Amino acid sequence: MEYALELEKALNELKRITGVQLEVSAGTPEETSQVVTQIRCLCTAYKEKYNKADFLKGLMLNGIPSYDISERASRLHIVPDEDRVLFLLETKASDEVVTEILKNLFPSQTKTYLVPVTENGLAVLRPLKSGETDASIRQVASTIVDTLNTEALTHVQVSYSSVIHNLAELSGAFRETSLALKVGKLFYSEQTVFPYNELGIGRLIYQLPVSLCENFLKEIFGSDIPEGFDEETSAMINRFFQNNLNIAETSRQLHMHRNTLIYRLEQIQKNTGLDLRLFEDAMTFKIATMVMNYLRTERNQ
Repeated sequence: MEYALELEKALNELKRITGVQLEVSAGTPEETSQVVTQIRCLCTAYKEKYNKADFLKGLMLNGIPSYDISERASRLHIVPDEDRVLFLLETKASDEVVTEILKNLFPSQTKTYLVPVTENGLAVLRPLKSGETDASIRQVASTIVDTLNTEALTHVQVSYSSVIHNLAELSGAFRETSLALKVGKLFYSEQTVFPYNELGIGRLIYQLPVSLCENFLKEIFGSDIPEGFDEETSAMINRFFQNNLNIAETSRQLHMHRNTLIYRLEQIQKNTGLDLRLFEDAMTFKIATMVMNYLRTERNQ
């Protein structure tokens, strides 16, 4: 009786995870035990091959045919047609630590799926709640960053996609978030959240040919293209731009005498030919530094 009960449990488990219903009969307790072991091995192998994370990763990497999506999603109890947003985060913390923290942030009942995609990258596929806006989606991304910063003590940067309406759109969302993360880290490294639809001029520069970028820099600087600026100078320039070229406000925030700031801006003008106190020169300088960062990254790769 005990062996028959174990066999029934094993068959029910097989049906639950695969949708396949089998009828099995065994004559002796030894045969029943062998059948139960084989069915459990089959269940384990199926779980390993068709678990939710592997399925969703396959969708992101465009490795699953569209005609197969609904059937496989149904087997894994994933709703194929539902509004969702894909978040992609990158961190140097341990995968196990990050995953455990995010499991607490997104409990299983929220139907949020955590999918490891690279050594340092993790995708979070989260359903869109009724009434959520762009601002609330951004807040979710900020919450991910703040939570991991606090609990895992690690620097995290997160990108997120536009809203997707079904699983067939997941590969496109993954391309969006991957691009947003690359562009964000390259051009807006001081930020931690990168929405796909707010990449600005960084998106344009990232898609330009290297030769065109090199010609642009030669037009601006001639043959003497600057290699870059030290951290203090870069911070000063960024703060000056953030304050809309306001010398008084920038010197106040940097605790720097007004004349010292003017002197440093004049030194930059002497070295580059661009007066950052003028809007057009400031805009040209901003674009040129973004292009230089892009070329430096491309050469390193």
